[in-house]
Amino acid sequence: MKFKAVVTENGVSLLDRRFLPALEKMGKICHLFLTRDHAFFLHNLITTPDGIQSIAQFRKQALFEDYRISSQNEDRIAFAFDISLLLRAVRSSVSIISGEFGIANRLQVKLVKKLPPNSTQPMPFLTFETKGYKSAVIQDVPISKPLSRAQLLQLQAALDAAQDLPRTLVQVPDSNRLQNFVDRMKHVGDLLNVSISKYGDLHLQISTTLITLGAEFRKLLVVGDKAQAPSEDRDLSAQTRSGRAILMGDAQSVQVSIRHFSKSLQCHLAKPDCAFYGIAPQGACLTVIFQFFIPGTRQTDKSISLHCRLPVLDPGSS
Repeated sequence: MKFKAVVTENGVSLLDRRFLPALEKMGKICHLFLTRDHAFFLHNLITTPDGIQSIAQFRKQALFEDYRISSQNEDRIAFAFDISLLLRAVRSSVSIISGEFGIANRLQVKLVKKLPPNSTQPMPFLTFETKGYKSAVIQDVPISKPLSRAQLLQLQAALDAAQDLPRTLVQVPDSNRLQNFVDRMKHVGDLLNVSISKYGDLHLQISTTLITLGAEFRKLLVVGDKAQAPSEDRDLSAQTRSGRAILMGDAQSVQVSIRHFSKSLQCHLAKPDCAFYGIAPQGACLTVIFQFFIPGTRQTDKSISLHCRLPVLDPGSS
């Protein structure tokens, strides 16, 4: 199998300043899944089933030029790596070449096998090579053995399943308010109740025997299945409204780890333009989808995407 490409200036910017810092917060070990047309950075799709899943997808043109890949598995290659080592290699390479002629077309990445010091067995590496006017530097990032055909099929099946969208999504524009509230909640308890209604309401609540904290975001933009809120709900408490909506089949509720929810908010390091929250059918998971716009427009940038799936601790109600 072979993989070689040139990381473009835009690709370096996306990885170094946005996506790798965000993905590093999701977990130390990540899978890179390369196909003929896309590159995926995947957390916990075939490992740690009780961990938060994150899926970052890039069209190859968003990151690379001169992209070449070949393998006996329909030109698909996947392997695991330590994301902090990859981030360090990218940043080190950028610091070396940016002072000479800029980044564009000077950072090459390829899959290689090398013999490590004091070893008799060659090991796979993802190698970054920078060629400046006065210097050339190679950064080797150790990776796992590439996935077998069976493992690739398992990864592809998990990826396909992770693309299923909730029937109702609500847009949360104020991530700072959400972050501040979750920061306070973390000191109260470990379990967060999340309910989402077709009326555009997002309700968060954390309870212990001594205290209950809650927050509600109302009249949010709804994508997918939506409904008109009953007029008689106007003067009811948030908790009562949420309970009534669930009983009427207009809302779903799940319980997730406050730690997972807080971790998902770190995806804002990737600088999305907005975020949507939804609950999968039968309360299978809480899904957070981050939307990116083409710079200077309100049009979705379809070349990049990022979403998280938070495991549910209690099936909740629907």
